[in-house]
Amino acid sequence: MDIFLTGAGGYIGGSVATALLAAGHRVRGLTRSAASAERLSARGIAPVLGTLDDVDMLTREARASDGVINTASSDHVGAVQALVAGLEGSAKPLLHTSGSSVIGDDARGNRRSEQVFDEDTPLIVSPTKQPRRDLDLRVLGAARLGVRSVVICPSNIYGVGTGLNPHSVQIPFLAANARAHGAVQLVGKGLNVWSNVHIDDVVELYLLAFRKAPASAFYFAENGEASFGEIGAAIAKRLGLPGVEDLPPEVAAQRWGESKAYFSLGSNSRVRSVRARRELGWAPRHASVIDWIVSEMPADAIPSSPS
Repeated sequence: MDIFLTGAGGYIGGSVATALLAAGHRVRGLTRSAASAERLSARGIAPVLGTLDDVDMLTREARASDGVINTASSDHVGAVQALVAGLEGSAKPLLHTSGSSVIGDDARGNRRSEQVFDEDTPLIVSPTKQPRRDLDLRVLGAARLGVRSVVICPSNIYGVGTGLNPHSVQIPFLAANARAHGAVQLVGKGLNVWSNVHIDDVVELYLLAFRKAPASAFYFAENGEASFGEIGAAIAKRLGLPGVEDLPPEVAAQRWGESKAYFSLGSNSRVRSVRARRELGWAPRHASVIDWIVSEMPADAIPSSPS
């Protein structure tokens, strides 16, 4: 099949593209730079130079494909509209990537929430994240236009990616910051809990959903959970650092930005992927982010900290 994939140079998109190629598909991958295009081409991905603002190009690529996977942005309304326009009436798949911070709370690292969501649970969405939820619903609603639209909502992803960018967001950031400052720094007390999932299992979910997910399907992606305090202690052990420091949430927000501090690192985001297991037969194999950090995280290959 000919698949158009946005975010081909990214962590999720690059890993999904690698798996698609291995499965015998042809991949056209959106990328913004000529340098990235050369690297994608060397991997067997046909590069498409452009951005998510190139509406006509996105519509044209979607229409010419056998299906689209959007991993470039969870929040770009115009890109989703363009991709839907290209697929309208075709019954072809559109997989859109969301993220479980959509149900993140305002714990700021200082409490563990007992609220756990699955695909059939009414979601509690903060005003800050409501635009993302609205876009998820817009994608799901594209089923009424003849698109086999699917939203995949990963939790905290860990593991080494197989594309151009091997690094996820949350754990590598904490590790790089720890290496720069000599201790793992957490938002608040690190009591907040996130579900987590290995990149290999995420990729398998994308491939299953592309093949057989019904229209208007929403899937969380998780296989286990941990508090950020537990994650921080594991990072400190892996890096041989003395321990963990609690940062006042406001200090973390000043250093790292409010979105990263309050949502990516300071919120609770506890989800269960009930529907993917039941509907697609998804069977994730990696169950412990803590074990991975302590025994497998490549401590010598952490990206530089933005501190």
